[in-house]
Amino acid sequence: MSRESQVERAFERLLFASRWLMAPFYLGLVLSLLALMISFIMSIVETAPYLMSLDESQVIVEILTLIDLSLTGNLLIMVIFSGYENFVSKMDVSGHPDRPAWMGKIDFSGMKLKLVASIVAISAIQLLKAFMSIDSYSDRDMTWLLVIHLTFVVSGVLLALMDWIIERNGPESAHAEHS
Repeated sequence: MSRESQVERAFERLLFASRWLMAPFYLGLVLSLLALMISFIMSIVETAPYLMSLDESQVIVEILTLIDLSLTGNLLIMVIFSGYENFVSKMDVSGHPDRPAWMGKIDFSGMKLKLVASIVAISAIQLLKAFMSIDSYSDRDMTWLLVIHLTFVVSGVLLALMDWIIERNGPESAHAEHS
């Protein structure tokens, strides 16, 4: 083996090992999940004492807040698991009975679409919460909430469309055209 190919192989091993630099990011996201759980619990504890005095729309807003936090937690789990498996290392939990069915099956493209779908759902909940207490929002604020939500929706549709086009005209079709 030539000196040049040895250097190349060593460099490639170093590049491949550099994927582990992402591990602290995923650990940080786990800490973020813990912070989100604390926020979820605090929301319940703060609401519980005066729950019976809330009107229907206020109860719905409180429930939507909990759903919003839950969806954000789900989003974090998806990013942690999929990101780690796609970019760092496979998790050795295949025999675990609680292993999510989607684990190991979501590639970067699928993760990206699920992220956007979760962001759209979270945005929709924020919009619904604003609608439930519309008197406390100006027309300008409501317009911005709607514009931001629609931006997320359109972005999601465009990302899905791009992925569909790439999948439809992927490497196989490009290879077939050159054959």
